Amino acid sequence: MESESNITQTPGNTPIKSIPKDYFPDGCGFWYKLAKGLDANKKMFFRDSKHRSGNPEKTLVFIHGNPENSYTYRKVIKNVIEYAKKPFRIVAMDHIGFGLSDQATYEMVCMDHADNLLELVKYLDLRNVTLVIHDWGGPIGIGAFLKVPDRVNNLVILNSTIFPMPKTGLTYENYPGKWVNWARGPKIISNHLWGSFAAFAIFCKPMKPLKLFIKMFFSIIAKQLGIYGKNEKVAQKVFKKQFKVKLNVISSKRLVRQTKEWGHGNIYTEPQLGKRNTSPFYHFIQEKIYNFWGQVHKIGVRAIFGDWDPSAKPEVIKQWLKHLPQLEGHVKIFEGFSHFIEETKPKEIANEIINVAGLI
Repeated sequence: MESESNITQTPGNTPIKSIPKDYFPDGCGFWYKLAKGLDANKKMFFRDSKHRSGNPEKTLVFIHGNPENSYTYRKVIKNVIEYAKKPFRIVAMDHIGFGLSDQATYEMVCMDHADNLLELVKYLDLRNVTLVIHDWGGPIGIGAFLKVPDRVNNLVILNSTIFPMPKTGLTYENYPGKWVNWARGPKIISNHLWGSFAAFAIFCKPMKPLKLFIKMFFSIIAKQLGIYGKNEKVAQKVFKKQFKVKLNVISSKRLVRQTKEWGHGNIYTEPQLGKRNTSPFYHFIQEKIYNFWGQVHKIGVRAIFGDWDPSAKPEVIKQWLKHLPQLEGHVKIFEGFSHFIEETKPKEIANEIINVAGLI
C-alpha cells in the first residue's frame, strides 16, 4: 500500500509522538493524504489490517466520536480478533484534529469529518461493510456512507444518534447536572486543560453531579501534573496528548457546543469560514436512512447503550426503531454504564459485531 501515491506510512502532524503498540499492528498503520475539500493535503490516519487466513470478504469500519479517537476501540477490536472465526478486514481511522491524524486548522463539525471519511472510503473502495459508530461517529459515519449506501451491510450503534435530540428528559444541557452539563464544558474548561478533561470524561462512571464535579476537578489537576491512575494509563495519555494543540482543542470544543443542537442542525459562525449551516447535512441523513437501509436495502442493525446518557433515553431509541424497524429486538441497554460504552463493555460489543457481520 506504501506505493500508492495518496498513502504513506510516514506520520503526519500529530501531537501524539509515542504511539502505543496496540494502536495498530506492525505494518498496518497508514496516512491518507486528502485530495480535496477544506482539508486538502492533510494526512488522515487509518489502521488497515486483515485477520484469519483467506481473503476477507467483510470489512469492519470503526468511526469514533469526540473527545476520543480510534484508540477507543482497542478493546473491542481485540475481542473481535480473538473470537471471530471467519476472515475479516478492519479499518479504523482518526478524524482530522484527533489521534494520529494531522492537526485541525478550523472548527470542524460532523459534515466536515464525513466529507473526509467518504473520500477515504472511495479511495480504499470499502465494500461489504459493517459500520460501527459511537457518539459523533454516528452522523459522521452514516453521513458519509449514505452517499454510497450499497457499501454497507450492517450497522452497530453505540451511544449515538443522528436524529433531533428530544428536548424532554435528559439532554446535553442538563446531563449530568443542570449547572455542570456537557454542553457547558467548553466554557468551564480552559483550552490547556481540555486534554486532561477528555482523559477524565471518557472513563467517568455514573455519579451525582456534585461528586462528579469534585472528582473531575482533582482528576484534571492530577493529570496536569502527570499523575494517572493504574487503570487505562496509556489510553488516558493518548486522549490527553491529542489536545496539546490549541486548534485541536478548539475544534473539539465546537463539537461539544453542537450537542445543544444535536440532530436539529444549526447556523453558526466559524472564525475563518464565516457563516455555516449544518441543517442540510442532518436533513439528508434523516430523509435517506429509512429508504436506503430500512426499506430498500434492509441492513442488519444492532445497538448497545450505556443508560447514563441522553442518547440512550427511550425517545431516542424510538427514533432509531422508526427509521430502522429491523432493529426491534436487537437493542441492549446496560444500566449503570456511561456514554463511552466501548470502554466498559468491549466483549459484549464485539459479540454483536461478530454476530451481525456473520463472522461466527
